[in-house]
Amino acid sequence: MHINKALASFLLVIVSLGAFLVWRMQAQDSFSQRKIPPLLTINGAEIEIELADTSEKRVHGLSGRDKLFENQGMLFIFDKPDFHSIWMKDMHFALDIIWIDEKWQIIDITKNALPESFPQTFQPISLAKYILEVNAGFTDKNHIRIGDRVEGSK
Repeated sequence: MHINKALASFLLVIVSLGAFLVWRMQAQDSFSQRKIPPLLTINGAEIEIELADTSEKRVHGLSGRDKLFENQGMLFIFDKPDFHSIWMKDMHFALDIIWIDEKWQIIDITKNALPESFPQTFQPISLAKYILEVNAGFTDKNHIRIGDRVEGSK
């Protein structure tokens, strides 16, 4: 009976260690692939971002939320540049949608996308790798325009 308890304790330690190592490797791989800081800057305006870097997160986006705080946004990350589309399904507030190419330059902006526009979809005028969603009016308030660069805050 004493051997069974020792064996069970040993197996529990091994399983726990294995689970921790798998989690740690996934966290490192995820971070090394994106290397995107939690703050982005455009024209001096800092934006605290939440990442939508998986299919599930991109599909859900900001749906169902009541609001974003000022200077907050969601950054959608795609594997490759394309004409990625956005919709306003289950949205409760309007957005400015900033389309960004693989060189971190703004290539298009959709201003004031309204929740009632669903099922309409919005697409950029050229290939985008990233999409940044912010509160409607953010781009006008911060004088953000096509051609501006998006930078990581230090």
